[in-house]
Amino acid sequence: MKEVIRYFPERIRKGILAIPEESRERIDEIRIRIGRPVELNFGKTVQFLPPAVSEKEGEQLFGNLAKHSIYALEEELKRGYITVEGGHRVGLAGKVILENGAVKAIRDISSFNIRIAREKIGIADKLLPYLFDGDWKHTMIIGAPHTGKTTLLRDIARLVSTGSKARRIPPAKVGIVDERSEIAGCFHGIPQMTFGTRVDVLDGCPKAEGMMMMIRSMSPDVLIVDEIGRKEDTEAILEAVHAGIRLIMTTHGETLEELVQRPILKEIIEQKVFERFIELSKSQGPGTIVSLKDREGRQLFRKVSAVHD
Repeated sequence: MKEVIRYFPERIRKGILAIPEESRERIDEIRIRIGRPVELNFGKTVQFLPPAVSEKEGEQLFGNLAKHSIYALEEELKRGYITVEGGHRVGLAGKVILENGAVKAIRDISSFNIRIAREKIGIADKLLPYLFDGDWKHTMIIGAPHTGKTTLLRDIARLVSTGSKARRIPPAKVGIVDERSEIAGCFHGIPQMTFGTRVDVLDGCPKAEGMMMMIRSMSPDVLIVDEIGRKEDTEAILEAVHAGIRLIMTTHGETLEELVQRPILKEIIEQKVFERFIELSKSQGPGTIVSLKDREGRQLFRKVSAVHD
């Protein structure tokens, strides 16, 4: 919160700081809409901070955000978000500018959605017996938005890099392809999150291209990628597998059975590339493990528990 709150206009900043610290640290999202009160999301509950946000406050917020992301602002605006120091992502809505039928930029920003990125070190520890057996298993983390996929992926990346003496797991070289700058939270190319010593990051790079670049240039033992789902992602995954690289990544969805119905992911699932599938929900808060399955879809671990607590 300390990294994020400095971007807000003074009135909004004071309103958030007036909330007790214990509650403030549970905020997942801060939604700012011009002409409406600030919306604070605490997972399952919402709180509003009146009065309505003025146009001047919206302009000030955007100006503060742009100063800290000016090196990539134009490209990020095409995608509809800005990533700031610490890996926090700010979604934007407003007037879309098109060029040859493609999004060129967003102007007249009217809505901001600040998603708070947090580290939860140690949440993947109890999954180690299922993810490592002499080598890291090809693993896919499945979940809807706000179910904690990236937070869990980040901690797994840390474990791969540092290893575990207790479980006799040696440290391995980790390559992170961080297209949205959310996994490592890079600022000027330097990861802001905790990963250990054996991590290399390609920040702001498209996943499919980044996976091939990482394999050629950094020879990772394990590739970490967030939010796969495009045709080119599938092709890059198969290339990486053939190169002997272990893969750990996330994708949007509810269950493994649902993913099989999606043409783009169906191929790699039916080829049984992935050996582990972790299904997440937010039924008991973000990071609730619903199930852990093997490549055949058999249950290995089913005990609904919120790993983020």
